[in-house]
Amino acid sequence: MIEATSCGGVVIFRGKILLLYKNYKNKYDGWVLPKGTVEEGEEYKETALREVSEESGAKAVIIKYIGKSEYSFSVPEDTVEKEVHWYLMMADSYYSKPQKEEYFADSGYYKYHEAYHLLKFSNEKQILEKAYNEYLELKKQNLWGSRKYF
Repeated sequence: MIEATSCGGVVIFRGKILLLYKNYKNKYDGWVLPKGTVEEGEEYKETALREVSEESGAKAVIIKYIGKSEYSFSVPEDTVEKEVHWYLMMADSYYSKPQKEEYFADSGYYKYHEAYHLLKFSNEKQILEKAYNEYLELKKQNLWGSRKYF
């Protein structure tokens, strides 16, 4: 068994959520949240911010930790047990540019119900739901976008 840790973000700007469309050799395709592998010496928050920036070009700040998702998948020689730590993030604009080297063909900001239905993986749908509820709560308290979280 191989253990792997990644970090990512649910990035929101003006109520819309950033998604990436991945198409790998026409075998894998679907909409996902930005995330990636922790590099040596990196803190989880740093990984999440770096991966969001690399994969989408979006400039974002972390608002709060949302939680983690866990899943496993098979590779030819073994099984990978993956843990992903997620952060609620706020972008500074609708700008995004998908990272072609990672097989991202498209990116964009979508309304919650659109994003929810577009996402390929159920564990990412659960994280999106949790993050979006946090976002709504912060908005209700007039805390979204305030500097209290920085």
